[in-house]
Amino acid sequence: MNPVFEKLQNCYESVRKKTDFVPKVAIVLGSGLGKFADEIDVVEKVSYTEIEGFPTSTVPGHEGRFVFGYIDKVPVVCMQGRVHYYEGYPITDVVLPIRLMAKLGAEYLFLTNASGGINRDFKAGDFMMLTDHVSVFAPNPLIGPNIDEIGTRFPDMSSVYNPILQDIIMSVADDFDISIQKGVYAQLTGPSFESPAEIRMLSKLGVDAVGMSTVVEAIAANHMGMKICAISCVCNLAAGICETPLTHDEVQEAAAKAAPLFKQILRESIIRIGAL
Repeated sequence: MNPVFEKLQNCYESVRKKTDFVPKVAIVLGSGLGKFADEIDVVEKVSYTEIEGFPTSTVPGHEGRFVFGYIDKVPVVCMQGRVHYYEGYPITDVVLPIRLMAKLGAEYLFLTNASGGINRDFKAGDFMMLTDHVSVFAPNPLIGPNIDEIGTRFPDMSSVYNPILQDIIMSVADDFDISIQKGVYAQLTGPSFESPAEIRMLSKLGVDAVGMSTVVEAIAANHMGMKICAISCVCNLAAGICETPLTHDEVQEAAAKAAPLFKQILRESIIRIGAL
């Protein structure tokens, strides 16, 4: 058996010993956004450390557990903290949680993150709905033998971020009078923030915001046939645009400040996705 698939199977069996909950929507909570889990009518919590062979998050502000339960009547599984490539894990471990949530039954994936704004029309605290991404800086998680049990060798990437889900997010923003930008996101490996020259390069490539997660997760989810949407909280302006040095504390602080509106968008969008 493919060792990556075998590890996924072992994690699946480990979780199934703890809960038989079947989610419809999977949610990944980025830096500073973990408190959204408080919105869930919790059925079960499973720490990453309880899952055999599962990678654990080492980043401040990431709880490191799955939360299973309901938002309104929609069954969800929420990742309260993600793992990143810069933590030293192989890329197949970075996307293992996404594959696991799909295997547990999730059809929809709602990704969130904190990012640096490159588009000069953006300001700190803005929300950006991802319409596309640039994936050339982090390793593609599909490199290596294809796992035929979960997806095709050459998946189409024409519409990774589902247009129907994008429409739902924009309708929620409109109904609640919440301003939301649209744009292209790029994932770099981190953990260092980007240099001004790198930001100028990304700008020339048409990138609106940059971060250290999300793209590889979206690729893995798309490979498995999940329907995906994503919102980024622009927590600071990127190097060369922002005049002050960048810090992780600043990112967490900005995300926490934006959290109430973020929760509103996320909660209502999930309720409407659950009705599909």
